[in-house]
Amino acid sequence: MILRAACLLVLPLALAAAPVFAAPTVASQVEEAARAQLEKQAAASNLRDARFELTVVPPRVAATCSGPVEVETVDTRQPTRMRFAVRCPGAGASRLEYIVRARISASVVVLAAPVAANEILTDTHVTVEQREITSIPDPVIDPNDAVGQTSRRMLRAGDVLRNNSLSAPVLVKRGDAVVMVARIEGIEVSTAGEALDAGARGATVRVRNSTSGQTVRMRVTGAGTVEPVDMPRVSR
Repeated sequence: MILRAACLLVLPLALAAAPVFAAPTVASQVEEAARAQLEKQAAASNLRDARFELTVVPPRVAATCSGPVEVETVDTRQPTRMRFAVRCPGAGASRLEYIVRARISASVVVLAAPVAANEILTDTHVTVEQREITSIPDPVIDPNDAVGQTSRRMLRAGDVLRNNSLSAPVLVKRGDAVVMVARIEGIEVSTAGEALDAGARGATVRVRNSTSGQTVRMRVTGAGTVEPVDMPRVSR
């Protein structure tokens, strides 16, 4: 009799000590959906060390589902105002809209020194730091993508570098004397010409052959050098 009473006493104590797993709240399910969307966008943009701080803003009358809900992505173009529709399981359930506000940070290229307008960036101009980029849609991720580019305007030290602040440097200017280089079956032939257009590396420009006077379309390959546009590109 005493043994039975002891067992009955131990059983409630064991149940009380067992962990209680609460059902996920609607807000946590919306946050999970938002985080998944942000991680997908970060991967597509090649962001490094991306981190997210999320705030879920429920509607005036929040959903009161007891279990998992159906979360539909409505609009995630603006990270500060992402919209998700929530519907409780079951026919005839109402559809409520939740707002998620996100703060995004990642390892991006930051200017280590000021840059003048139209200046070519070097290794000394750039570094990599973890920065908030919520309101910066086009940060430069890799320093190699910035070095050798020209600044469109004056840039301040400490600013996150954006892709739209850079342009490829002009290697050929209108009126420049250029060398027209053609390679045929391992044989390289070059002749002098005059550029009739300006262009960066890879740009197509018109060039007048100084010998024949003929105007042809050429591709810029370097400072003062061009090649026929139909010639296969060689990795440099």
